[in-house]
Amino acid sequence: MPDSGAPHEPEPPESGGSAYGYGVPPTGYASGPGDDSDRSLFEDIEDLLVDAKTYLDAEFSYQKTRAGFIGTQFKRVLVFAIAAAFIVILASIGLTVGLIIALVPLITGWGATAVVVGLWLFVAWLLIRKAAGAWGEIQGAIDANREAEDGDN
Repeated sequence: MPDSGAPHEPEPPESGGSAYGYGVPPTGYASGPGDDSDRSLFEDIEDLLVDAKTYLDAEFSYQKTRAGFIGTQFKRVLVFAIAAAFIVILASIGLTVGLIIALVPLITGWGATAVVVGLWLFVAWLLIRKAAGAWGEIQGAIDANREAEDGDN
């Protein structure tokens, strides 16, 4: 029969089973609604417990593998971050020395050193202020949480 493009029902398999290819249920299981089986409730519960144990073993193995992967990747991240921080430190040393050398003809060696160190201290002061502001926000959130807990009692 030529294919008209319209959906059609699949042919039933020759070996029995449903028309949709699901086949006959495995031995020991009821084959349909209202079909009585020789299985007892105890056997069904026992099978359920075996299935639960299998699931837990599989889940444990998955989580163990996942934790190993995360641990390995975390080590890599840590190594790369330390290497990057080291390179940033070297670059800032190079920048500092370069600025001092560039400023020496303009404002003497001591003046260039004072200006460059002063700039670095100013940057550090700005960063400390930012850190203090973030710390204050953390403290405010903790205090607000404590007040909310005290108000509930």
